[in-house]
Amino acid sequence: MIPVDGFKGETVAVLGLGRSGLTAARALQAGGAKVIVWDDGAQGRAAAEAEGFDVRDLTKPGALEGAVTLVTSPGIPHLYPAPHLAIRAAWDAGVAVDNDIGLFFRSLGHDAPRTVCITGSNGKSTTSALLHHVLTSAGRTAHLAGNIGRGVLDLDMPGPDDVVVLELSSYQTELARSLTPDICVFTNLSPDHLDRHGGHGGYFAAKRRLFAEGGPDRAVIGVDEDEGRFLAGQLQEAPVDDRVIRVSTAKLDGPGWNVTAKKGWLAETRKGRQVASVDLRDIAGLPGRHNHQNACAAWGAARALGLSPRDIESGLRSYPGLPHRSQLIAERGGVRFVNDSKATNVDAAAQALQAFTGIRWICGGLQKEGGLDGLKPHLGHVARAYVIGREAAAFALDLGGAVETEICTDMATAVARAAEDAQPGEVVLLAPAAASFDQYDSFEKRGDDFAARIAALD
Repeated sequence: MIPVDGFKGETVAVLGLGRSGLTAARALQAGGAKVIVWDDGAQGRAAAEAEGFDVRDLTKPGALEGAVTLVTSPGIPHLYPAPHLAIRAAWDAGVAVDNDIGLFFRSLGHDAPRTVCITGSNGKSTTSALLHHVLTSAGRTAHLAGNIGRGVLDLDMPGPDDVVVLELSSYQTELARSLTPDICVFTNLSPDHLDRHGGHGGYFAAKRRLFAEGGPDRAVIGVDEDEGRFLAGQLQEAPVDDRVIRVSTAKLDGPGWNVTAKKGWLAETRKGRQVASVDLRDIAGLPGRHNHQNACAAWGAARALGLSPRDIESGLRSYPGLPHRSQLIAERGGVRFVNDSKATNVDAAAQALQAFTGIRWICGGLQKEGGLDGLKPHLGHVARAYVIGREAAAFALDLGGAVETEICTDMATAVARAAEDAQPGEVVLLAPAAASFDQYDSFEKRGDDFAARIAALD
């Protein structure tokens, strides 16, 4: 655990007692703070009480009296669509609002590790895990935390030669009061969490804050969308500025530092000259164009950390992949079953659909804003869609006849029907293009159910 500095003898409130909140409370206490906590759920409050924390309803008048800071968990809205009542109370009382990421950065001493922060709409989990794998494969001591794996304050205090890789969501980047990363990575941007950020511009602003206020020594930026180009342009001082590494799935011209993956070939160029290349097409853990973009982003960050092309390529080739992200579950009778339950929005599902041919597509769930029109240009490889979810009929209707559909409603039916129809050489792909919360607690639970149904096939 990393004890939080700067609050010894002070009262600090913690709102939300899930993984990051309860860890933050422990870390604050370890640093000498007087900690009061609250969670809207009885289970979270009970867990805190069992550890001896002072549980106090922070929405009540006077509950924050004497507190200097309120630390809130990522899932709790602090502005849009409406601030939590405890956040409002903090504003009214003049109490600062922060999160565990801000506490982490303020607690690093003079012998701080190198930190790499990775954000974006899609691919940030894979990029983070891939970079961590590349570093450890090359013999570097690296830690993976944030929005993936462990809460950041749950890490043991890293040493000065270590590297901390943090996956950060927009919920985390928009609120952290202290941001001092060494390297920042922006993968891409597509519409997501728009209600939480007051629209697309607010969503991008939350991501951009990591770069604008973080002031990284180097920035690795995906430039396949205008937002990435804008961000790179803001950070770059001249055409040749090696503080910015541009990443793309198309060829990039110009004299800067670029890492591209056109048609499956990764190429690194600097000052107009190619300095390294790798064929990504036969790397099993990185299938498809979207994973090639992730590989480019991880490559750029690893190069910024001083790794050689040979060491990075070795790490890419041994990468096993992440659960629920283009994960090969099984192969039966020449049919592959692939779990991409993390494809919870249209853009992520479109990338998964482009990675395979001969697809039996399991999709559906709790739709996000914007509809499904963005998927329609990418359905050419889909033989049939097997739609799940409580609103399966509406989801199928929204596809607008672009693909043949079968309304299955539940995962068991969808897997059984897709497996029955699939021919050798085809892929049964779970890429829902929707959130899981109409039927599952998380996308992980949905992916686990998919895998269990495959295991149960006759």
